[in-house]
Order: sequence, then C-alpha cells, then structure tokens
Amino acid sequence: MGDNPVVLVTRPEGQASALCDQLLKLGFEPRSQPMLELVALESLSVGAAQCVAQLDSYDHIIFISGNAVRFGMDWIRPAWPKLPLGPNWFAIGKATANQLQQYGVSAADGGPQMTSESLLAHPTLQAVEGRRVLIVKGEGGRESLRTELIERGAQVEGLSCYRRGSPLMAAGELGKKLALWQPQLLLISSGEALENMLALLSPQETTKLAFVPLIVPSSRVAQIATNRGFTNVLSAANASDAAMLQAAQGWRQNNYLGTGD
Repeated sequence: MGDNPVVLVTRPEGQASALCDQLLKLGFEPRSQPMLELVALESLSVGAAQCVAQLDSYDHIIFISGNAVRFGMDWIRPAWPKLPLGPNWFAIGKATANQLQQYGVSAADGGPQMTSESLLAHPTLQAVEGRRVLIVKGEGGRESLRTELIERGAQVEGLSCYRRGSPLMAAGELGKKLALWQPQLLLISSGEALENMLALLSPQETTKLAFVPLIVPSSRVAQIATNRGFTNVLSAANASDAAMLQAAQGWRQNNYLGTGD
C-alpha cells in the first residue's frame, strides 16, 4: 500500500480548497466532490425581514455556522451599517466567532466541540427566561438549540438566510467518480452531507462505500453513519479544517501505514 492515500473531501463548493491544499502538503491525494450545496435566498420571508429590522431588540444573537455569518451578514449589514451594541453575540465555534470578528463583532463561542450542545452550556445562556433570542441559520436544520432555549423560557426567533440542498448530479455520476478515484478515506462535515452522498448512490455502491473509513465531526454524525451501515467511523474534534486534518493524520498513522517500522 502506498504512502499517498486518496481522500474524498465533501465540503461545499468554494469551501474545500484550503483543506485540500493542506491534505496535499501532508502527503494525501485529495479529491473534492461537494455533498452539500449552499444557496443564498433571493428574498427574506416577512418574518425574517422583521428580525433584521428589529435586530437591536434582541438580548442574544446566535450564528449557527460560518455560512450563517456569510449569508446572514449580507442581509444584516445593509440594514445596520453600525451594528447594535445591545445584544450579546454568540457563535457555534471559534471559527465562526473569527468570521464575526471580521465584521467588528466580538462573539462568545461554544468551545472546541462546535455543537449546539456545547454552546448551550455557556453561562450567559443558562438564565434566559423572558429574553429574546435570534438564531441566524439556514432553512431547516436541527432544532435542538431552539428547543432547549424555549424550554429555558426564552423567546426564540430564527433568521433563515440561505438554503442547503443536495448537489445536482446525474444518476450514477457519483458512483462512477468513486469507482475511478477509489478513496481510502472519506471526510464528511455534517450529517446532511452524509445523507446527500448516500442518496446519490445505488444500494450496491453504498454497500461498497460502507467499508471505507469515514471521518465525521461529532458523535452525533458518527451515530448517523453507524446507523447507515458504515463499519469504520472516526470522530474528529469538530468540523474545522484543523480537526479534520488531525483526524486524517491519526488514521493514516494508525491504520494506513501501520504502527510498526
């Protein structure tokens, strides 16, 4: 077995190049195939537009991802050239907080886990009864953050500012690419990306892929992968490039090249 394992990178279009570059430098052979498509909304719903107009009325504003910052600020900044000082700003993780910093926003984050559960552990979000909370996010997605904040007594509204979807691929196209590339490792950044990938494969192709090692960003996504039949699932610390690279290097050291001399 050679020293340059082929790795399938599934980040959305325009968000994979940095990870692929780092993988290449570390001796991997990355192959990029987005498994999640992100589309800006042409217009906001009436409710979402009201959320933007009333931004200064919220006690807490939470950005669920870097994509939420990217798409959300496209709507917020035109309405608020000078952002309101009243709300407490939150980001799901450090990378998202860093993106907010580029807009002059200092945001607290949920720590290295980069999950809704870790953010909910933040001290400021413990006593939120009667507080107004805005969650900036994509359409759909998990509701655990919203549900828990409501259970704590908060008034929670959502600003949906982009749409997630499956990439448009002809029937059999993904299977042909995977047969050509023969990846030895799969990098998946979300449960939705995993489901999109499996939906684009035939049952036979899915069965073959289930034996390929899979790196996921959390125990929650690991459980989804296990439930879908994957037999070698590894959890990275989070969905960041750094965490995925660290997990990939660990896999190569322990499984691909072997641990002996």
